[in-house]
Amino acid sequence: MVEGPSPVPRRWSPAELQAWIAREGRPLVALSGGVDSGAVARLAETAFPGQAVAVTLTGPAVAAREVERARSVAASIGIEHVVLPVNPLTVAEYRANPPNRCYFCRSTESSVLREWGAANGIVQYLDGVHLDDLGDDRPGLRAMDEAKFRHPLVAGQWRKDDVRAFARESHLPNWDQPSDACLASRIPHGEAVHADVLARVESAEAWLEGQGFHRVRVRTRGDAARIEVGADELPRLFDPTIARAVQGELRRRGFADVVLDPVGYRPRAGA
Repeated sequence: MVEGPSPVPRRWSPAELQAWIAREGRPLVALSGGVDSGAVARLAETAFPGQAVAVTLTGPAVAAREVERARSVAASIGIEHVVLPVNPLTVAEYRANPPNRCYFCRSTESSVLREWGAANGIVQYLDGVHLDDLGDDRPGLRAMDEAKFRHPLVAGQWRKDDVRAFARESHLPNWDQPSDACLASRIPHGEAVHADVLARVESAEAWLEGQGFHRVRVRTRGDAARIEVGADELPRLFDPTIARAVQGELRRRGFADVVLDPVGYRPRAGA
């Protein structure tokens, strides 16, 4: 007998995803300021009203604006929200910044989350990984798997567009927020990660966002910075008056050389 092709997995509805989450006990959602974990927090709170907890980690590699976005998302959902400190810079392998740096970061973070969860009646741990995340080399995802985190959006066959559509329908305030990544992703692999560099990047990106740029990366190499913005924002960045102001401001913030990237932001794995 010749078997036919395997059926294509069907994308689950939000109600089916909530039922999947509800099969386990009290959930903890690792909530960043991004739309993916925000969508999972909404699903978890609906599955466990008044029992689900969203936990946001803060530390030298996490931009303050991301923490504030997480606070806003949690408040809009009505989910209990906890902010915990974590410092991956205490891990030598993380500071060395190898290609699998994210593994050491996520291992450190997941340990903090599970320690808090064990003391607070948490039964399951959830993150915002979705199908589109699985195509990249993701050492951080391996660390989350080792820590027994569950991936509701993967189970439900959701892609990024599905997440954004659900977040928009759920009135999450960050439904159209561009994807972000930890500040260490701005430093090239092999170049050591230091707190002062992370702080300088955060300061520069916050200033650029304050000037009205929506998608921003300040990538470093030594004491030099390369600025990427969204392709639709390039004409404004390269306006001579604005370009001079941007380069002057970033030099005042500690970068010796400032280059404006003519191509603009392009996605990299985890960055």
